[in-house]
Amino acid sequence: MNLNKELLDTISKEVDICTKCPLYKTATHGVAGYGNPNAEIIFIGEAPGANEDKEGRPFVGQSGNLLDKNFNVIKLEKKNVWIGNIIKHRPPNNRDPLQKEVKACKPYIDRQVAIIKPKLVVTLGRYALTYFIPNASITTTHGRLLSSNDLNIYPLYHPAAALRNGKFMKTFVQDFIKIPSILEQVKVNSIIKTEKRTIESSFT
Repeated sequence: MNLNKELLDTISKEVDICTKCPLYKTATHGVAGYGNPNAEIIFIGEAPGANEDKEGRPFVGQSGNLLDKNFNVIKLEKKNVWIGNIIKHRPPNNRDPLQKEVKACKPYIDRQVAIIKPKLVVTLGRYALTYFIPNASITTTHGRLLSSNDLNIYPLYHPAAALRNGKFMKTFVQDFIKIPSILEQVKVNSIIKTEKRTIESSFT
């Protein structure tokens, strides 16, 4: 069995019984995340909504449909990515996550990212972005490749925001279709860094 899958499954079981914050009291299911345990690209959103809470999987409602549509546009198979959220239980009435809730979930998302070791982390919305890069602004960084703690971060507007606002939708789609070229850029940068380290080590 795939070791990464075993480790991620363990986290899913922990999320199912998690009581680290009060959100579990009003949620139907924990939503740990799902997808390819060896994905090059992972998509991280904010928190489960009503549909996600009901089914126990992230992005299964309208936001998920929008993701699926754009996966098809860039010919990225869903089976090759991993999808999750910062918060693992639905906040009541889809309110914004509280800082103490983010802190409670931090061990889960940190372990998931460390296990998968993605080449690219696509953040969906401002809460996912600021989790990895505090004080960053989604309005000024969307569609740009960023770096934080050895992670390559590519911020997008949240699909729910795109569905509510036509301007955001246009930007979301424009940024989304750049994902293959962004991933290629990440791979090239990685090769350059490796070659540079090799050259430097030969002189030491």
